[in-house]
Amino acid sequence: MTLLDGRIAIVTGAGRGIGRAHALELARQGAKVVVNDFGVSLAGEKEESPADAVVKEIEALGGEAVANGADVADFEQAAAMVQQAIDTFGGLDILVNNAGFVRDRMLVNTAEDEWDAVIRVHLKGHFAPLRHAGAYWRNESKEGRQREARVINTSSGAGLQGSIGQTTYSAAKAGIAGMTLVAAAELGRYGVTVNAIAPVAKTRMTEGAFDTSGMAEPEDNSPVVAWLASVEAGDVTGRVIEIDGGQICLEQGWTHGPKRDAGRRWETAEVGPALRELIAEGADPEPVYGA
Repeated sequence: MTLLDGRIAIVTGAGRGIGRAHALELARQGAKVVVNDFGVSLAGEKEESPADAVVKEIEALGGEAVANGADVADFEQAAAMVQQAIDTFGGLDILVNNAGFVRDRMLVNTAEDEWDAVIRVHLKGHFAPLRHAGAYWRNESKEGRQREARVINTSSGAGLQGSIGQTTYSAAKAGIAGMTLVAAAELGRYGVTVNAIAPVAKTRMTEGAFDTSGMAEPEDNSPVVAWLASVEAGDVTGRVIEIDGGQICLEQGWTHGPKRDAGRRWETAEVGPALRELIAEGADPEPVYGA
């Protein structure tokens, strides 16, 4: 027996890089995998999907997989992708939301269409598959067939600490972290855990943007995803985990810090001194990447 025997997974953006590594590792651990890849360049332009090649790699390992070419940010295509897993393999247990691309710009140079494209593929591209998978799991639970379902979203250090030159990407990845917390709270009653990773890896998205010579490999992230996808991980939900090679870090996120209560509406002149006291008492924020 391996960790994920008999479990059924969807991995989005699984044709290359981190997503491909996730799909292969889930398959090694016994999962049947829907390998999704829309096939786009780093700039979001359509090209041939490599999903079929990953399916062949999984089959060469003795696993079962099927390719899917859905645009995960298209609501109906995302629904059809979830249905493909159900129709092909008999259900769905694991959703790994990974698809994305970058259009990095300094804030004042960002075009409206660049903002829209990045927010769409990352944020809506997480929402649409999760919404349809969640509805399926809710229905299964109500019909007395509750599944031990797992969702692993993909945030980023850019979304958690911020990153110079990545305003749009950082906003999308921060949104994914927030979505993870709420989905974990809402879907827990149906047997679903929802977590996110913030992976560090040498991929198409990082090459050219950073010095990648010392960066971790995509495969370094996938054992954490495989464990979070397991039945064994049922007590872990609503967490964001950063992975950097052999290091895993539990991100703490926003928490309530020092506070003052005036017992009434604040006078404008009082706000500055009170807020400065709170800042002095609180922890210093981590610096934005690249600052």
